[in-house]
Amino acid sequence: MRKKHIRSLMAVAVMSAMLVTGCGDDGGSSSKKSGGDSSGSGIKEFTAFFATPGSEINDDNEIQKIIAEKTGVKVKETWLTGQTAEEAIGTIIAGGDYPDFIEGGSGTPQLYDAGALVALDEYIEKYPNIKEFFTEQEWDSLRQDDGHIYWIPQFSNIYGEEKACEHNDEAFWIQTRVLKWAGYPEVKTMDQYFDLIERYNKENPKMEDGTENIPYTILCEDWRYFCLENAPQFLDGYPNDGSCIVDPQTLKVIDYNTTDTAVRYFKKLNEEYHKGIVDRESFTQTYDEYIAKLSSGRVLGMIDQWWDFAYTAGDAIKSAGLDKQGCSYVPLPITIDESKTNQWHNSGGVVNTGTGLAITTSCDDPDAAAKFVNDLLSQEIHDLRFWGEEGKDYQVNDKGEFSRTDEMRTQCSDTAYKASHLCTYSYFPQYLGTSRDGINAMSPAGQASEFYDGLKSDVKECFDAYGVKTYVEMLGTSEAPGDWYPMWSYSNNLTTETDGGMAWTKIGEIKHEYLPKVVMADNFDKAWDDYMKEYKKCKPEDFLSEMQTELDRRMEAAAKYK
Repeated sequence: MRKKHIRSLMAVAVMSAMLVTGCGDDGGSSSKKSGGDSSGSGIKEFTAFFATPGSEINDDNEIQKIIAEKTGVKVKETWLTGQTAEEAIGTIIAGGDYPDFIEGGSGTPQLYDAGALVALDEYIEKYPNIKEFFTEQEWDSLRQDDGHIYWIPQFSNIYGEEKACEHNDEAFWIQTRVLKWAGYPEVKTMDQYFDLIERYNKENPKMEDGTENIPYTILCEDWRYFCLENAPQFLDGYPNDGSCIVDPQTLKVIDYNTTDTAVRYFKKLNEEYHKGIVDRESFTQTYDEYIAKLSSGRVLGMIDQWWDFAYTAGDAIKSAGLDKQGCSYVPLPITIDESKTNQWHNSGGVVNTGTGLAITTSCDDPDAAAKFVNDLLSQEIHDLRFWGEEGKDYQVNDKGEFSRTDEMRTQCSDTAYKASHLCTYSYFPQYLGTSRDGINAMSPAGQASEFYDGLKSDVKECFDAYGVKTYVEMLGTSEAPGDWYPMWSYSNNLTTETDGGMAWTKIGEIKHEYLPKVVMADNFDKAWDDYMKEYKKCKPEDFLSEMQTELDRRMEAAAKYK
């Protein structure tokens, strides 16, 4: 359901940067009026709050200082802790004292309704880098009921040629040791995937140190239950529309929760649970416990979004040397059967109209705040944010190509170094794709040669066996399906004020309650029937009707630009 909200997150390869940045204190509101010069340096200081978890950097961060010298602005960031986005935003609204910048996540509609946001129209027209960030059609898609634009979606925006190496989205992941043991087979269907894991675990039940493997685990804590519930859409060969399937021929909304594929998928999980393949702690484990399991190298496979585990468990696996044992994860192009063409990875950018970076009414100098966003999108500052300092974080050859040495790569992945030196301003607008120099990628993650050279040893060996260089090539790429895409940018912000929103809320509650029961049930058929009875009481038709209305509206709006 709300699987792309932290993104693509929500996002995108930039989620690595989220774990780097966060220059802040505790809390989302400003302790002083913006634009002040607390240091006497002439640098304006703004505050920002992002309604998603993130990590702080040091106050004396080196690249942040360089950016401040070049732009005249420094931003103190704070991040979500211990609350949902809606709860945190509700608290800030109740206090009435806002940070200068804010990204409210699923709480963004609350901010808009509270009148807490500054209309950005004049700043979009005034500052060329902001204006260029979206097409006229995309900017128009961000207009609210009053005709104004209040936030700028930060992620998945491609400049120039797309350069995609990471698969930053959802997939069936598997450890390289499993594939190597089997001789790097083609694994394309759900049944093939679980059969391989079963066979490997039977022959290799323990790691080298005697620790027992966990063949397959499922994360479903809170909003992360997308790891359990939304696979049927992918298995049927559809992309991540998040909340529904859209038939590209008929342009009709379809409920993926009730399809034959959904039944087959959950029945398979039920079978694997009773075989001991599915982790029995799946439905009680916390996110931290889940990450700890992955970090130990014990988990052979799972479904998840790349950004949800790669920069925690993935880095831990490398730091512990577990990549030498083949404990790194690669994605597989899994569908329900081989007649389906997978769409786990779509090319092109995605505009999440439901949320983005906003300037609040508490900001004393919204023009300076907007100018800072404009400056962050300049190529010079963008390179500082994502490549770092030339000579220290990357090198340039006589052809103008950026690369990193092994020492630089190790350095840039070190937690202490990231905190003291790197500053991506990860929740401010940013580009993927090609630099304005026409040579380099906007970030190291998109630089094909740099990306491959920086891979863990077991992933390199795996990719070489399959004749690929990137995670994207492991899956294949499809074009974005149509002008409606993605529907999650609408459903993520539904409220109980509409019949469709009420149905959407109830559906989420029922799925949270019943899907674990379905997977664990001794009698699957009875458990599924019980689930469907409760599911139908939610009136999913109201939700689907509202989604269809929104899809039709989007297609009508897009037609104006054809």
